[in-house]
Amino acid sequence: MSKIIIATANKGKAKEFEKIFAKFNIEVATLADFPEIGEIEETGTTFAENAALKAETVASVLNQTVIADDSGLIVDALDGAPGVYSARYAGVAHDDAKNNEKLLKNLEGFEPDKRTARFHCTLAVATPSEKTSFYTGEVEGVIAEQLCGTNGFGYDPLFFLPDFGLTMAEIPAEKKNEISHRANAIKQLEKDLVEVVEKVTKK
Repeated sequence: MSKIIIATANKGKAKEFEKIFAKFNIEVATLADFPEIGEIEETGTTFAENAALKAETVASVLNQTVIADDSGLIVDALDGAPGVYSARYAGVAHDDAKNNEKLLKNLEGFEPDKRTARFHCTLAVATPSEKTSFYTGEVEGVIAEQLCGTNGFGYDPLFFLPDFGLTMAEIPAEKKNEISHRANAIKQLEKDLVEVVEKVTKK
């Protein structure tokens, strides 16, 4: 089985990547397998900049092809916020409860048709001495007025999918891994996946 390194320490993301890549018979390794690398500070102002920063840093350290993602929630009524700051929207990184609480507060009084939003994902594929490649995916939705569902992570309990009549946290994980922004970005990557895997196996 081939193995791809994903430059993330986020357990929720890691689990999604594992399930999505499993259908290609590809095993996933994450930063949890390389504790010596440590945390990579996301200093970019766009999803692409942050994804490239993570992928290129880890690729340089390990001297092999690495995939990184940067993803987040874009809310139209908030001028695109929380955007690249999605994980630390409330000030503390990866505090889902506080992030969701702040989002609900900032959208108080907004009617459903003004609560449109989308999850965005940019994947960066970095190989030492080669130009980094990018792939993007999105999924459209509406921010619910209260938390619903226990699946997923992050803003999933607030991200309502009109086509399903459920939030992202209420649909089965298998369905999420078919329709999510991350899955859609990986679908864009699919056409180049054989080449990416070949680069990995040459190392």
